[in-house]
Amino acid sequence: MGKTKVGIIFGGKSVEHEVSLQSAKNIIDALDRSAYEAVLIGIDKEGNWHVYDEQEYLVHEDDPKRIALHEPKEDISVHLSKLNDVHQTFKNVDVVFPINHGTLGEDGSLQGMFEILDVPYVGPNVLSSAICMDKDIAKKLLNLAGIHVANGVTITREDEDNVTYAELVSELGETMFIKPANQGSSVGVSKVTTEEEFNEALADAFSYDHKLVIEEAIVGRELEVSVLGNEDPIASLPGEISPQTEFYSYESKYIDEKGATLEIPADVSDELAERLQTAAIKAFKTLQCEGLARVDFFVTEDEQIYVNELNTLPGFTQISMYPKLWEVSGIAYTDLISRLLDLAIERHKRNKQLKSSVFE
Repeated sequence: MGKTKVGIIFGGKSVEHEVSLQSAKNIIDALDRSAYEAVLIGIDKEGNWHVYDEQEYLVHEDDPKRIALHEPKEDISVHLSKLNDVHQTFKNVDVVFPINHGTLGEDGSLQGMFEILDVPYVGPNVLSSAICMDKDIAKKLLNLAGIHVANGVTITREDEDNVTYAELVSELGETMFIKPANQGSSVGVSKVTTEEEFNEALADAFSYDHKLVIEEAIVGRELEVSVLGNEDPIASLPGEISPQTEFYSYESKYIDEKGATLEIPADVSDELAERLQTAAIKAFKTLQCEGLARVDFFVTEDEQIYVNELNTLPGFTQISMYPKLWEVSGIAYTDLISRLLDLAIERHKRNKQLKSSVFE
């Protein structure tokens, strides 16, 4: 039996393009070559798709700020307007690992294409990906399930001139976080304590999305748990993030290795660790995730647990929490990649058993 061909897709039009390239490099380097053959597909910032040679697919690969796609040898973007040609591109790929962070990558867009092409893929399905990407919808569903989330309000661009900092202080407190509803990795997120900061943050966040979430600031520890699995998921030991900046920003996550201190595993009691793992799995199932997700928490001084967000295609960079938490929980990086690919194929086989006709 030959090796399983893994289509690794990276890059894209998202503001997290460079992070995706870092994640892809680590996955490609860690792939078990005794069992898998990598097929590299990069998407540039204009949305063009290219097939890359593994020997030259990145430039400045060790510089998070300058990392970029290599000049491509084969351009397949011209075929993407024809579904048959897209299928031709993927027909010899056994499973896909999309590591395209952010919009048009983990928001259900790519996942929908893979469903149409009938290709197994790593990560949650279309619905779950879209829900988790939208902080407004995700938190409403978590709240309905009895999972604690920060108090907040949602506004659209039409509301911009009708909402003021002073009006929200009584509901959310003097310190607030303003977030684009459909961005990840703290992109466009601001912490505000004054009317001037509030107005500037609104303008910045609206440059990334048409819908914003404005939340109270939860004072507490920032802890994360990695979840792995389909119907019967498992949770890693928790890890803790101690930002060295105002909050855990994009730069702290992916650019500045000194931007945050990571404690892996976190220094928490066995009882709190178990509560976090239970909450992570409940949130994972509530939002119908499969494959993987990283669940981010705030834990207050009296150990009240709040879910901040779920990331359905978390980073796989050198300083990313998702793989690091599994390493301390007993699953090595290479084995983790293999497990994720197995879960994708397993789900695809399960879904193929569903009837597609009432006359069968």
